[in-house]
Amino acid sequence: MERPVSERMSNAPVYYALAQAHFNPVAAMAKYVNQIQDRLRREGYPLFEPQEVTHLVVPRPGQAQQPEPKIQQTTSWLLANQDRTAGFVLLPSSITFQTTNYDTHETFIPELLRGLSAVHEEVSLDHVGRLGLRYLDAVLPRSGEQVEQYFADGVHGVKFDAPCQHAMSESVFSTKVGPLVTSGTLVVRVYRANAPLGFPPDLSQNGLTPNARFAMTEPCDHGVLDTDHFCSGRMPINPDELEAQLHSLHASVKSVFMKATTDHARETWA
Repeated sequence: MERPVSERMSNAPVYYALAQAHFNPVAAMAKYVNQIQDRLRREGYPLFEPQEVTHLVVPRPGQAQQPEPKIQQTTSWLLANQDRTAGFVLLPSSITFQTTNYDTHETFIPELLRGLSAVHEEVSLDHVGRLGLRYLDAVLPRSGEQVEQYFADGVHGVKFDAPCQHAMSESVFSTKVGPLVTSGTLVVRVYRANAPLGFPPDLSQNGLTPNARFAMTEPCDHGVLDTDHFCSGRMPINPDELEAQLHSLHASVKSVFMKATTDHARETWA
Protein backbone atom coordinates (compact mmCIF):
# COMPACT_ATOMS: atom_id res chain seq x y z
CA MET A 1 0.00 0.00 0.00
CA GLU A 2 1.30 3.47 -0.88
CA ARG A 3 2.37 5.78 1.91
CA PRO A 4 0.28 8.91 2.46
CA VAL A 5 1.71 11.76 0.39
CA SER A 6 2.08 14.05 3.40
CA GLU A 7 3.89 11.50 5.61
CA ARG A 8 7.53 12.27 6.34
CA MET A 9 10.10 9.60 5.49
CA SER A 10 12.62 8.95 8.25
CA ASN A 11 15.24 7.72 5.75
CA ALA A 12 14.37 10.05 2.86
CA PRO A 13 16.57 9.73 -0.26
CA VAL A 14 16.85 13.51 -0.88
CA TYR A 15 20.53 14.46 -0.96
CA TYR A 16 20.06 17.94 -2.40
CA ALA A 17 17.11 20.28 -2.85
CA LEU A 18 16.68 23.83 -4.04
CA ALA A 19 13.88 26.36 -4.26
CA GLN A 20 14.37 29.37 -6.52
CA ALA A 21 12.69 32.67 -7.31
CA HIS A 22 13.61 34.83 -10.31
CA PHE A 23 12.64 38.48 -10.00
CA ASN A 24 13.01 41.70 -11.98
CA PRO A 25 16.76 42.41 -12.44
CA VAL A 26 18.41 44.68 -9.88
CA ALA A 27 21.57 45.98 -11.54
CA ALA A 28 22.71 47.64 -8.30
CA MET A 29 22.25 44.52 -6.15
CA ALA A 30 25.84 44.79 -4.87
CA LYS A 31 24.83 48.07 -3.23
CA TYR A 32 22.27 46.27 -1.06
CA VAL A 33 24.08 43.01 -0.29
CA ASN A 34 25.46 44.15 3.06
CA GLN A 35 22.00 44.94 4.43
CA ILE A 36 20.54 41.69 3.08
CA GLN A 37 23.45 39.71 4.55
CA ASP A 38 23.07 41.39 7.94
CA ARG A 39 19.42 40.43 8.16
CA LEU A 40 19.96 36.82 7.11
CA ARG A 41 22.99 36.59 9.41
CA ARG A 42 20.70 37.35 12.35
CA GLU A 43 18.23 34.74 11.10
CA GLY A 44 20.67 31.84 11.11
CA TYR A 45 22.88 32.29 8.02
CA PRO A 46 26.13 33.90 9.23
CA LEU A 47 28.56 32.65 6.56
CA PHE A 48 29.03 35.05 3.66
CA GLU A 49 31.07 34.42 0.50
CA PRO A 50 31.05 36.44 -2.73
CA GLN A 51 31.54 34.16 -5.73
CA GLU A 52 32.30 34.75 -9.40
CA VAL A 53 29.98 32.94 -11.82
CA THR A 54 31.24 32.48 -15.39
CA HIS A 55 28.72 32.47 -18.25
CA LEU A 56 29.12 31.81 -21.97
CA VAL A 57 26.97 34.35 -23.81
CA VAL A 58 26.04 33.12 -27.29
CA PRO A 59 24.65 35.78 -29.72
CA ARG A 60 21.19 35.30 -31.11
CA PRO A 61 21.17 33.93 -34.67
CA GLY A 62 20.08 36.13 -37.56
CA GLN A 63 22.00 39.29 -36.72
CA ALA A 64 23.55 41.10 -39.70
CA GLN A 65 26.98 41.10 -38.12
CA GLN A 66 27.25 37.98 -36.01
CA PRO A 67 29.39 38.79 -32.94
CA GLU A 68 31.60 36.17 -31.34
CA PRO A 69 30.45 34.33 -28.21
CA LYS A 70 31.69 36.05 -25.05
CA ILE A 71 32.66 34.93 -21.58
CA GLN A 72 31.00 37.06 -18.90
CA GLN A 73 31.41 36.99 -15.16
CA THR A 74 28.65 37.75 -12.69
CA THR A 75 29.05 38.09 -8.94
CA SER A 76 26.86 35.93 -6.74
CA TRP A 77 26.73 35.82 -2.96
CA LEU A 78 26.53 32.71 -0.79
CA LEU A 79 24.84 33.15 2.60
CA ALA A 80 24.95 29.87 4.52
CA ASN A 81 24.34 28.48 7.98
CA GLN A 82 27.26 27.64 10.26
CA ASP A 83 27.59 23.96 9.28
CA ARG A 84 27.08 24.63 5.57
CA THR A 85 24.07 22.36 5.22
CA ALA A 86 21.74 25.10 3.96
CA GLY A 87 21.93 28.59 2.57
CA PHE A 88 21.07 31.13 -0.11
CA VAL A 89 22.68 32.02 -3.41
CA LEU A 90 21.83 35.59 -4.36
CA LEU A 91 22.21 36.99 -7.89
CA PRO A 92 21.04 40.33 -9.34
CA SER A 93 17.90 38.64 -10.68
CA SER A 94 17.32 35.60 -8.47
CA ILE A 95 17.61 34.03 -5.06
CA THR A 96 17.99 30.30 -4.44
CA PHE A 97 17.60 28.43 -1.17
CA GLN A 98 19.50 25.14 -1.17
CA THR A 99 20.09 22.39 1.35
CA THR A 100 21.89 19.06 1.74
CA ASN A 101 19.92 18.36 4.94
CA TYR A 102 16.33 18.26 3.66
CA ASP A 103 13.54 17.69 6.18
CA THR A 104 10.08 18.41 4.75
CA HIS A 105 8.60 20.89 2.30
CA GLU A 106 6.75 22.54 5.18
CA THR A 107 10.07 23.82 6.56
CA PHE A 108 11.87 24.06 3.21
CA ILE A 109 9.55 26.36 1.26
CA PRO A 110 9.34 29.09 3.95
CA GLU A 111 13.11 29.50 3.86
CA LEU A 112 13.06 30.62 0.23
CA LEU A 113 10.37 33.14 1.16
CA ARG A 114 12.51 34.30 4.09
CA GLY A 115 15.34 35.12 1.70
CA LEU A 116 13.03 36.70 -0.87
CA SER A 117 11.52 38.90 1.84
CA ALA A 118 14.99 40.07 2.92
CA VAL A 119 15.76 41.08 -0.67
CA HIS A 120 12.39 42.74 -1.24
CA GLU A 121 12.60 44.86 1.91
CA GLU A 122 15.93 46.29 0.77
CA VAL A 123 15.44 46.72 -2.99
CA SER A 124 11.61 46.96 -3.39
CA LEU A 125 11.12 44.26 -6.02
CA ASP A 126 8.41 44.73 -8.62
CA HIS A 127 7.49 41.09 -9.24
CA VAL A 128 8.62 37.47 -9.33
CA GLY A 129 8.91 36.07 -12.85
CA ARG A 130 9.62 32.42 -12.14
CA LEU A 131 9.38 29.98 -9.23
CA GLY A 132 10.90 26.52 -9.15
CA LEU A 133 11.64 23.50 -6.98
CA ARG A 134 14.23 20.84 -7.72
CA TYR A 135 15.02 17.63 -5.85
CA LEU A 136 17.77 15.05 -6.25
CA ASP A 137 16.92 11.63 -4.76
CA ALA A 138 19.65 9.01 -4.43
CA VAL A 139 18.78 5.38 -5.14
CA LEU A 140 21.44 3.38 -3.31
CA PRO A 141 20.55 -0.33 -3.32
CA ARG A 142 21.35 -2.39 -0.27
CA SER A 143 23.61 -5.43 -0.48
CA GLY A 144 22.09 -8.01 -2.82
CA GLU A 145 19.63 -5.54 -4.38
CA GLN A 146 19.45 -3.90 -7.80
CA VAL A 147 18.64 -0.31 -8.79
CA GLU A 148 15.70 -1.66 -10.83
CA GLN A 149 13.95 -2.69 -7.61
CA TYR A 150 13.59 0.99 -6.70
CA PHE A 151 12.39 2.49 -9.98
CA ALA A 152 8.93 1.87 -11.39
CA ASP A 153 8.41 0.31 -14.81
CA GLY A 154 8.91 2.83 -17.59
CA VAL A 155 11.97 4.61 -16.17
CA HIS A 156 14.52 1.78 -16.29
CA GLY A 157 15.93 2.79 -19.68
CA VAL A 158 17.17 0.51 -22.45
CA LYS A 159 17.86 -3.11 -21.51
CA PHE A 160 21.00 -4.65 -22.99
CA ASP A 161 23.10 -7.69 -22.14
CA ALA A 162 26.20 -5.77 -21.05
CA PRO A 163 27.31 -3.82 -17.98
CA CYS A 164 25.72 -0.35 -17.93
CA GLN A 165 28.27 2.44 -17.49
CA HIS A 166 25.78 5.31 -17.59
CA ALA A 167 22.15 5.88 -18.60
CA MET A 168 19.73 8.80 -18.56
CA SER A 169 16.06 9.20 -19.42
CA GLU A 170 14.02 12.40 -19.45
CA SER A 171 10.29 13.15 -19.43
CA VAL A 172 8.74 16.63 -19.63
CA PHE A 173 5.15 17.35 -18.61
CA SER A 174 2.85 20.36 -18.80
CA THR A 175 1.21 20.79 -15.41
CA LYS A 176 -1.67 22.70 -13.86
CA VAL A 177 -0.64 24.77 -10.88
CA GLY A 178 -1.87 27.86 -9.04
CA PRO A 179 -3.01 30.25 -7.76
CA LEU A 180 -0.85 32.95 -9.38
CA VAL A 181 0.25 31.10 -12.53
CA THR A 182 -1.88 28.23 -13.79
CA SER A 183 0.58 26.32 -15.97
CA GLY A 184 3.94 24.79 -15.11
CA THR A 185 6.64 22.54 -16.53
CA LEU A 186 7.73 19.35 -14.79
CA VAL A 187 11.01 17.77 -15.89
CA VAL A 188 11.81 14.31 -14.57
CA ARG A 189 15.22 12.78 -15.25
CA VAL A 190 16.43 9.37 -14.13
CA TYR A 191 20.19 8.73 -14.07
CA ARG A 192 21.90 5.39 -13.69
CA ALA A 193 25.66 5.02 -13.22
CA ASN A 194 28.43 3.02 -11.65
CA ALA A 195 30.39 5.92 -10.21
CA PRO A 196 30.60 8.06 -7.07
CA LEU A 197 27.30 9.75 -6.26
CA GLY A 198 27.42 13.22 -7.79
CA PHE A 199 25.39 15.97 -9.38
CA PRO A 200 23.92 16.50 -12.84
CA PRO A 201 26.21 18.54 -15.14
CA ASP A 202 24.17 21.74 -14.72
CA LEU A 203 24.08 21.61 -10.93
CA SER A 204 26.29 21.49 -7.86
CA GLN A 205 25.78 21.91 -4.13
CA ASN A 206 27.39 25.36 -4.47
CA GLY A 207 29.42 25.70 -1.27
CA LEU A 208 27.43 23.31 0.92
CA THR A 209 28.69 20.27 2.82
CA PRO A 210 27.29 16.93 1.59
CA ASN A 211 25.14 14.93 3.96
CA ALA A 212 27.30 12.18 5.51
CA ARG A 213 24.81 9.53 4.35
CA PHE A 214 25.54 10.45 0.73
CA ALA A 215 29.21 11.47 0.87
CA MET A 216 30.53 8.66 -1.33
CA THR A 217 33.86 8.88 -3.13
CA GLU A 218 34.11 5.29 -4.37
CA PRO A 219 32.21 4.08 -7.47
CA CYS A 220 28.94 2.29 -6.76
CA ASP A 221 25.97 1.19 -8.82
CA HIS A 222 23.24 3.74 -8.11
CA GLY A 223 20.46 5.82 -9.57
CA VAL A 224 19.31 9.42 -9.19
CA LEU A 225 15.79 10.76 -9.55
CA ASP A 226 16.07 14.43 -10.60
CA THR A 227 12.76 16.29 -10.39
CA ASP A 228 12.50 19.92 -11.53
CA HIS A 229 9.14 21.72 -11.45
CA PHE A 230 8.81 25.40 -12.32
CA CYS A 231 6.35 28.02 -13.53
CA SER A 232 6.83 31.39 -15.21
CA GLY A 233 4.68 34.50 -15.25
CA ARG A 234 4.33 37.87 -13.59
CA MET A 235 3.64 37.18 -9.91
CA PRO A 236 3.18 39.92 -7.29
CA ILE A 237 5.36 40.02 -4.18
CA ASN A 238 2.69 38.52 -1.94
CA PRO A 239 4.20 35.97 0.50
CA ASP A 240 0.98 34.03 1.08
CA GLU A 241 0.22 33.65 -2.62
CA LEU A 242 3.83 32.81 -3.48
CA GLU A 243 3.84 30.16 -0.77
CA ALA A 244 0.61 28.68 -2.16
CA GLN A 245 2.20 28.61 -5.62
CA LEU A 246 5.25 26.77 -4.29
CA HIS A 247 3.09 24.25 -2.45
CA SER A 248 1.22 23.63 -5.69
CA LEU A 249 4.53 22.96 -7.45
CA HIS A 250 5.55 20.60 -4.67
CA ALA A 251 2.31 18.60 -4.93
CA SER A 252 3.22 17.52 -8.46
CA VAL A 253 6.81 16.77 -7.42
CA LYS A 254 5.52 14.45 -4.69
CA SER A 255 3.02 12.85 -7.04
CA VAL A 256 5.61 12.02 -9.70
CA PHE A 257 7.96 10.71 -6.99
CA MET A 258 5.26 8.21 -6.06
CA LYS A 259 4.82 7.24 -9.72
CA ALA A 260 8.55 6.86 -10.43
CA THR A 261 9.44 4.74 -7.39
CA THR A 262 8.30 1.32 -6.23
CA ASP A 263 6.60 0.20 -3.04
CA HIS A 264 9.88 -1.49 -2.12
CA ALA A 265 11.74 1.82 -2.46
CA ARG A 266 9.31 3.73 -0.29
CA GLU A 267 9.28 1.00 2.35
CA THR A 268 13.09 1.12 2.44
CA TRP A 269 13.06 4.89 2.89
CA ALA A 270 10.17 4.92 5.40
